[in-house]
Amino acid sequence: MFPCATFSIVAFDPARQEWGVAVASKFLAAGAVVPWARAGAGAVATQSYANTRFGPEGLDRMAEGLSAEETLAHLLAADPEREKRQVGLVDRAGRAAAFTGAECLPWAGHRIGEGFCCQGNLLVDARTLEAMAETFVKATGELADRLVAALLAGDRAGGDRRGRQSAAILVVREGGGYGGFNDRYMDLRVDDDPDPVAKLKDLVELHHLYFGTPRPEDRIPIDAALAREIQRLLRHVGLYTGEITGVYDEATRRALETLFGIENLEERWQPGDAIDRVAWEFLRRRFPLLEGDA
Repeated sequence: MFPCATFSIVAFDPARQEWGVAVASKFLAAGAVVPWARAGAGAVATQSYANTRFGPEGLDRMAEGLSAEETLAHLLAADPEREKRQVGLVDRAGRAAAFTGAECLPWAGHRIGEGFCCQGNLLVDARTLEAMAETFVKATGELADRLVAALLAGDRAGGDRRGRQSAAILVVREGGGYGGFNDRYMDLRVDDDPDPVAKLKDLVELHHLYFGTPRPEDRIPIDAALAREIQRLLRHVGLYTGEITGVYDEATRRALETLFGIENLEERWQPGDAIDRVAWEFLRRRFPLLEGDA
């Protein structure tokens, strides 16, 4: 068995009723081992010769009403190799608990704060966890943004002393999954990359683009100048063959809606004579117009 030497953060957002885990490691696909979460129950990070039973069993116990501390005691009592393990939990009320076994490889330790805990082993030193905790407390945005900000801070403060390889984030809330059919709001992994936490941050931003809720203040009226630019872009990608008129007519609207569908931007489609600013800026970067484009 190889040690899942890693650093992670487990946290709860009471405002959005979200539970999440973010993790990074010099270990292939740490996201397949470390993070576990269930809406209405809590979240678990299991690492350092990880006992993956801690994930589902911990969530079951917290779903039954046990606190994070009580659940942790239950998990450790049943594991004869507990001193090799490291685990962090937050329960359904946001209470946090963590354990670092005496046989975890140094540097190893954990930090517990209000609604979160950070844990790591085989780290450069304690600054990784200190940076994570400080950054998480100060960060803004939704839980996923705060988790990945903390992970990046820990990574840049030292991280896994063996190097970098993988990173992942898992955030759940009731009905938060695609189409509302499950609670898996965000489940993103970078399994093998030279700078996995930075790549994970990019993926979180893409998730916001594709699945975020458009804000009313980002609704841009399509005037003549914008309509001309839209038509030029649509012609550039081969979806519009009409004249560049500056009129947002039915042919232009249909072509634009088609492009939104091709680029998986359906959640940001705006009915009427308007376009979502976030989606439009993405499309302009995705399909830059050249000086000679008609």
